Amino acid sequence: METLMTVAELKKRLDSGERTVLLDVRWALGDPHGREHYRQAHLPGAVFVDLPTELAGPEEPARGRHPLPPTEQFELSARSWGVRNGDTVVGYDDSGNMAAARLWWMLRNAGFSSVRLLDGGLAAWQAAGLEVESGEAAPEPGDVDLSDGDMPALGAAEAAGWSRTGVLLDARAGERYRGEIEPVDPRAGHIPGAVSAPTADNLAEDGRFLPAAVLRKRFAELGVTEELPTAVYCGSGVTAAHEIAALEIAGFPAALYPGSFSEWCNNPRNEVVTGAAPGGDGSAAG
Repeated sequence: METLMTVAELKKRLDSGERTVLLDVRWALGDPHGREHYRQAHLPGAVFVDLPTELAGPEEPARGRHPLPPTEQFELSARSWGVRNGDTVVGYDDSGNMAAARLWWMLRNAGFSSVRLLDGGLAAWQAAGLEVESGEAAPEPGDVDLSDGDMPALGAAEAAGWSRTGVLLDARAGERYRGEIEPVDPRAGHIPGAVSAPTADNLAEDGRFLPAAVLRKRFAELGVTEELPTAVYCGSGVTAAHEIAALEIAGFPAALYPGSFSEWCNNPRNEVVTGAAPGGDGSAAG
């Protein structure tokens, strides 16, 4: 199953008239103006997807900052974007697919397998000299039927013991993993046993994913093997999906902890450790 689509492949599809739904998932932590960025310039015909309201339910301390929405709600959102049964969906953003990967994972989890990420996103499209448009697309409603549970996922109880028999990757920036800073969550540090694997290291300087062989070497050096189960978390379950896409490109399946650290650290019974080592530096975070 393909994870990525190149600009050339997408252009060929569009030129041939093959049914393709383009979804623009412009979102970044600390930047609430995704729709405004989309309106200024997006791929022709692309529909805006609002991550906080359409790819997440309301924030709850017990479920994290971006809990997964109910399947019925997600299905309604997908239909409002014009997605039909049998379509091919291509998601992208302007941040190396850090946000669009959430859409990719959710559609795959919902039983919709024909979804790809535009490698390099908006920047790659523009670098190829291709046209963009402004304003907002208004698609005809779709009829897609979605389900749940097609991608492996885990909860806090499983995350707590995962590192004893598998590999638990923390996809946040290294300074957040180590507990040096924490801009949004109540405690700083990481889940005991987790290995630091910043999502940004999956990308080349141009925002494209690194080649499969390079990614495979990266993850192997972090302890990932085909024999050990691998799981990923981040701050709120968004960029962890990007890590799962990178792992898939590298040939490794992985499970997502949707609640991620924002869920974990809001439960005072869950231990949080600091420092560069998976087990922490010997002191628990407050």
